[in-house]
Amino acid sequence: MAQTIVSSKDKPAVVLLHGLLGSLSNWLHVEQHLADRYTVYIPSLPVGDKLMGNNALDSLSDFLDNYIKANQIVKPILVGNSLGGHLALLYTLQYPDKIKKLVLTGSSGLYESSLEATFIKVRDYDYLKQKVEEVFENKEVLSKELIDDVYHTTRNPLKVLAIINLARAARKQNLKNSLSKIKHPVLLIWGKQDNVTPIKVAYEFQTSIPHSDLRVIDNCGHVPMMEHPELFNRYLTEFLSA
Repeated sequence: MAQTIVSSKDKPAVVLLHGLLGSLSNWLHVEQHLADRYTVYIPSLPVGDKLMGNNALDSLSDFLDNYIKANQIVKPILVGNSLGGHLALLYTLQYPDKIKKLVLTGSSGLYESSLEATFIKVRDYDYLKQKVEEVFENKEVLSKELIDDVYHTTRNPLKVLAIINLARAARKQNLKNSLSKIKHPVLLIWGKQDNVTPIKVAYEFQTSIPHSDLRVIDNCGHVPMMEHPELFNRYLTEFLSA
């Protein structure tokens, strides 16, 4: 799926980064909410394009850097969900002068319980549906299209291997000892019932990152921007305009 760019370059830039099994549509409500005041970029991360080996996360960071250069984006605000948050953290640590602010929601980088993603090796539709549903506390936002996208991924063995390899790389990389180096303003938006990156992870991020603030959303799992878009957008807007 191709990248999405909304608005014009004369407005502050926001780059939205989806998760391991996420897609550009995960950010639909955020994109629509920000479009009037910000230039919104949503790159399609190459999570299943190829087997990236031990340097999978560095390859993703290189992709993001090339994307920012190619689009001539200056000092963007990075907003990342799940693996997208992990990527935002890694990029901020590698290129601290290139970004303005950071927003993390359900981010990996410290601990996660199911980003291993080995379940996508199973091609049974009902089983995959159950595993996807476990990510969401607010089931009302789940669509057949979302589940079908994950199922479609399982039909491609090379893509499955690439995603599992990337998930394992993310699981192995713990950024705790580096988080104190982040001097940017950071907003954490977390689902209280997140069972992938539990709420204790959010508190650990808040303790470890110097200039961070935490907003917790009840009746919410791993994908707050989809499960409670109005509240998510309110917290996000307050932070961006501060």
